[in-house]
Amino acid sequence: MCGRFVVANVGSELVGVLRVDVEADDLPAPSYNVAPTSQVAIVLDSAKTEPPTRRLEPARWGLVPAWAKDPSIGSKAFNARAEEVEDKPMFRTALVKRRAVVPASGYYEWKTTDAGKIPHYIHPADDGPLFFAGLYEWWRNPALADDDPNRWMLSFTILTRDSVGDLGSIHDRMPLFLDADFADAWLDPTVENVGDILDAAIDAAPALAETLDNHVVSRAVGNVRNDSPDLIEPVDDAA
Repeated sequence: MCGRFVVANVGSELVGVLRVDVEADDLPAPSYNVAPTSQVAIVLDSAKTEPPTRRLEPARWGLVPAWAKDPSIGSKAFNARAEEVEDKPMFRTALVKRRAVVPASGYYEWKTTDAGKIPHYIHPADDGPLFFAGLYEWWRNPALADDDPNRWMLSFTILTRDSVGDLGSIHDRMPLFLDADFADAWLDPTVENVGDILDAAIDAAPALAETLDNHVVSRAVGNVRNDSPDLIEPVDDAA
C-alpha cells in the first residue's frame, strides 16, 4: 500500500519531464508528510481538447466517484489494487478514461518487526522524481450552486501491486511505479486497449522498484502534523 508520501518539489520541476502544457496557479506547497485527503499536484490529459491537453492540477488524495453522495468515501479509497480495478465499480470507469500520474519524491512504508512498526523512506537512488500510476475523478457537490467555483472537486487514488525484491521485505504491497517514457501511453484518454496498458504497467513496475533506495526514518512521520525535511533523514533506529 501507499499511505504517506513526499513531494519535495512541485510545479516547474515536473513540467520538463512529463511535458505538461498547462500548470494550475493554485498548486499545493511541497510536503514531507502527504496523507490521505491532502491536496497534491497530479498530471492528467484532459480529453476536452484535441489533442488532449496535459495538465498539472491540484487534487484531493482519495478517489470520490461521480455517484458518491459526499466526499467521505474517498478517505478509504486512497489506494486501489491494480489487479482488481477492471472489476471494481469504484474504479473501472476512471481506469478507462481518467488515468493520472502522481509525481512524488518518495514514499513511506512501515515494516512490522519484533520492536514494532518501523518506518522506511523509499525513494529513487538518484533523487529524481518518482511517478505513481493513478486514477482520477471529478465530483460535483450538489449542495453548491452552479456558479460556485468550488462545486467541482478533483480527486485521485494511487494504484498498488505486489511488492518485489527489497521492498517486499518491508511490505507486501507497493505503489504501481511508472517510467516517465510510459506516461504518454498511461495518460492518453483515447486509447482503447486499457487492459493492455494496465498489464504493461504492472509488468514493468518491478524493474523500477529495483532502482529504489530505502532507509529507516523517525517514527515522527506517523504524526500527520509533522511536516519537515527532517522526516526523510536516516536514523539508526526508529526513535
